[in-house]
Amino acid sequence: MTKLANVGKIDRMLRIIVGIILIAAPFVYASDMWSNPLAKWGIPAIGLVAILTAVFRFCPAYKLLGIKTCRLD
Repeated sequence: MTKLANVGKIDRMLRIIVGIILIAAPFVYASDMWSNPLAKWGIPAIGLVAILTAVFRFCPAYKLLGIKTCRLD
């Protein structure tokens, strides 16, 4: 694990699951909400960020707040 890692195992799994749900939402859930471009593209973008933070095990917001959910090796 790198020194920059601040996202733990359970946190990573949750981020991946939530990220996939947010990315798939506009394609799976039919609603008038998706006619708004901010919702149509913003919600999947948040899902992508969640997945990227899980993959790289680093969350800039956690860094700013001094949070670590991973164990130190």
